Amino acid sequence: MPLAPLLLVPALVAPSGPPRAVTVPVRTAREAKAIAERDTGGIAVSARCVPLNGATGGWQVDVHMPGEARGWRCIVDNDTHRVFMKTRIANPSPPRTRR
Repeated sequence: MPLAPLLLVPALVAPSGPPRAVTVPVRTAREAKAIAERDTGGIAVSARCVPLNGATGGWQVDVHMPGEARGWRCIVDNDTHRVFMKTRIANPSPPRTRR
């Protein structure tokens, strides 16, 4: 029996490294609002899909900041699930009901 096939078996069975996390783009406005709320600590009022420099784009989310004069306009990147950019805006009116 040749020895070469027996030497190849451990190479085929051994893992090549840690498993990689599968990332999916942000698909809904609810997901984008949750990311913006977590980053700013405010209440997300609206979200709309916008093109970004990446392939999948992102979401523009307006965030109401209770007790402050100014709110945030956040751009959430679809690929990284993070706030790409934040800009101060006039505080949008709060939502009528909390989700």
